[in-house]
Amino acid sequence: MNEIQIINNLRKIIKTPVAMNIDDDVLFDKKHSLISSIDTYNEKIHYPNFKYPHKVVKKIIRSSISDIISKGVDPKYMLMTFSGTANNFSKKNIKLIINSIKQEQKKFNFSLVGGDITSSIKSSFTVCIFSYSKRIVKRNNCLNDDDIYVTGNIGDSSVGLFIIKKKFKTSPEIKKYFIDKYYKPNLAFGFHRKLLNFANSSMDISDGLLSDLKKMLKNKNQGYIIDFNKLPKSKYFKKLLSQKKIFDMDHLFKGDDYQIIFTANKNNRNHILKFAKMWNQKITRIGNITGVRGNYLKFNNQLKKIKDYQGYIHN
Repeated sequence: MNEIQIINNLRKIIKTPVAMNIDDDVLFDKKHSLISSIDTYNEKIHYPNFKYPHKVVKKIIRSSISDIISKGVDPKYMLMTFSGTANNFSKKNIKLIINSIKQEQKKFNFSLVGGDITSSIKSSFTVCIFSYSKRIVKRNNCLNDDDIYVTGNIGDSSVGLFIIKKKFKTSPEIKKYFIDKYYKPNLAFGFHRKLLNFANSSMDISDGLLSDLKKMLKNKNQGYIIDFNKLPKSKYFKKLLSQKKIFDMDHLFKGDDYQIIFTANKNNRNHILKFAKMWNQKITRIGNITGVRGNYLKFNNQLKKIKDYQGYIHN
């Protein structure tokens, strides 16, 4: 069974409304102003190897806190468990891991408060993030005619993974850029605090833009239109496209971007631009929510229906 099927079965035994029927990536206990999320990362599945433990840890931490910040909330506390071989946790590697955690704590203003260490055949990490807030931006609250926005660029992480797997060669400068984006995604930190002012729904892009948009549309009588030409790409992504070293459809919807996708009323366009400028955050309006079933990509003013695109599925 895949992740979605397992979650659908778990919904049947949920007894508390605090869990929001597992319809979001976080737990939100409004009574106690508590918000939390948990994620597990396994070698060979979520990252290719443990050759660079300091980079892997940064990717894991940023991937974990992206769930919380996409709700408009700062991360507060982190629990981390990790397992692996004796070689994984050599003195050198432990020092690298600790330094990375210290750097991420300072950058994103959270505190490591505990965890666990165990032995296993391959490296694995589980991270639980806690915070406090009286409100969050829910995932399934898109309204008809909402604009759809995305922060930063998408596709860079996917290209980085291709380079790590040696699927093509490029210059040292471009190689470094994309590998950095794979291990250290640029989170929309700071700007995220303004989401509560205007966003109707939001989540982070982890499994891919189209796949995560599908999750946001709980209402079966809604759909979306995404303008393919407006999807935000980095200058290096565009350069590789011009060199025909990559194809955009191979990377723009593959996931691991950890940008925020959110919807907002059209009346908020000026406010969103103002806050984006305030935080020096790239924001792109890429489409809109419709009041009819069916999801579409727009190519040069021509609509193409998306036929049950799934994106990345955890099997």
